[in-house]
Amino acid sequence: DADGSRDMFYDEEARRQQDRMSQVLSIPVTDFELSVRSRNCLQRMGVMTLGDLTETTEQELLSSKNFGETSLIEIREMLNSKGLELGQFAHQKREQEPSFRAEDMSPDERALLDRPISDLSLSVRARKCMVRLGLTTVGELLRRTPDDLLECKNFGVTSLNEVREKLTAHGLKLRGEA
Repeated sequence: DADGSRDMFYDEEARRQQDRMSQVLSIPVTDFELSVRSRNCLQRMGVMTLGDLTETTEQELLSSKNFGETSLIEIREMLNSKGLELGQFAHQKREQEPSFRAEDMSPDERALLDRPISDLSLSVRARKCMVRLGLTTVGELLRRTPDDLLECKNFGVTSLNEVREKLTAHGLKLRGEA
């Protein structure tokens, strides 16, 4: 065993760098001087640490209600102070678990979920929100909660009720609704 371990290589410096990065990524965003608006937006989006921010894209932040260019600049500067970038690890973000499984559905049910959102004939305001959220099919919409939709700029209770009404006409509901 001792002979075998002579050929092993353990990069202590890489390990230290990895530990430092983990510590930085776990710093809560509340440790920074942020505007009330930025702090509230991040809280509503569930962004609690710098690591969460590195997994969030600019587009996701900008699609959040009350989050604009000024807040974006503030967040960017905060991340840059720690040598990080917005969306740096966005590719590592875990995909939400679907609330339904395609293999458990009939072909008709699957076809309904694969239909484009445009088939719901939503108002311009509601349609623009779907575009901002990157939703293209009815199935993608069903994976969202009402709160997810209400986070979108210019999307309020009236638009939410419209979406619910259109989905109910097809016997469908948003995630988390009984």
